[in-house]
Amino acid sequence: MVVAAGVESNFKVGQPVAYMLSGAFSEYKVLPSSSAIPLPSLKAEYITLLGSGLTAAICLDEVGELKKGETVLVTAAAGGTGQFAVQLAKKAGCHVIGTCSTDTKMEFLRSIGCDRPINYKKEDLNEVLKTEYPKGVDVVYESVGAQMFDTCVNRLALKGRLIVIGFIAGYKSDTGYTPIRGGATLPPKLLTKSASVRGFLLSHYTDLWVEYYQRLVSMYNAGDLVSQVDRGEASGTGVFNKGLQSIPDAVEYLYTGQSKGKIIVEFPEGNSKL
Repeated sequence: MVVAAGVESNFKVGQPVAYMLSGAFSEYKVLPSSSAIPLPSLKAEYITLLGSGLTAAICLDEVGELKKGETVLVTAAAGGTGQFAVQLAKKAGCHVIGTCSTDTKMEFLRSIGCDRPINYKKEDLNEVLKTEYPKGVDVVYESVGAQMFDTCVNRLALKGRLIVIGFIAGYKSDTGYTPIRGGATLPPKLLTKSASVRGFLLSHYTDLWVEYYQRLVSMYNAGDLVSQVDRGEASGTGVFNKGLQSIPDAVEYLYTGQSKGKIIVEFPEGNSKL
């Protein structure tokens, strides 16, 4: 929320804004107006459209080079950014596959248009892809890493693109990044298919944030985009509404794999942060 604005600023005192660079958790932050993104309100769903929605939208367009009729695989599809990747790929005219870890998440994925949700704890992802998609997958939106990464590389189609947006398997490791097992064979696997592995980091595309955010907000307001938030109702500690004190509980809840959509931590004064 803007508490003071310069005479040449485009913002007004009391206006809700978002800031996603260094120091975003500060109680107060002095910043140039160019670094602030105007929000329609402090509604949690609008905040979720920021980091998670922008990552999916910009990544699929700029790095994924998505084309109508392609087959797209989204890993961790019921998560904060996966939910948007599923919906945006479907709206682009693609066939969408999504991985998840529970039957409840399977139902959620179907509700947002996922053509083939896969509970990887009950089905072997590699076998499903090999059997049901023998020509391979055109685009993979990958955020898990480790064995999931290897499986996705193996199932790429000719000229397929695998986009790394994260590697949650490495985040949880006490010893650092969990290496991919098939790293030594990666070059020939890519070469023989003219395939590619690409990385995406949202902070490298700041010039597109406002344009894409306005587009996502319009879609959400029109009912064309679901922005699922998880406030921790199903966690063992209850709703995350104690501000910074709730963040450790929210992170632990994220690692349980039970969350659905984007986890939101609410502050006592009513502000929301991711």
